[in-house]
Amino acid sequence: MAEKKNNYTVDPGGRFTCKKCGVLLVKGSATFSYLDNAFPVELPVCPGCGFIYVPEDLARGKVLDVERELEDK
Repeated sequence: MAEKKNNYTVDPGGRFTCKKCGVLLVKGSATFSYLDNAFPVELPVCPGCGFIYVPEDLARGKVLDVERELEDK
């Protein structure tokens, strides 16, 4: 089984820290792009390197639903 690699750590308070920069992720603007469509979202972002944390439930839920809808058009 492959080892899961994370670019972040989570402290006991639920705050995310970038492993590369060692700083807390802050709420920031990100854009999902797919099939010439763009969707603005607010997600935890590293102010140092720009790493964006996308929660699994968002990636496997809403994002996947939008991808399917766009592919059906």
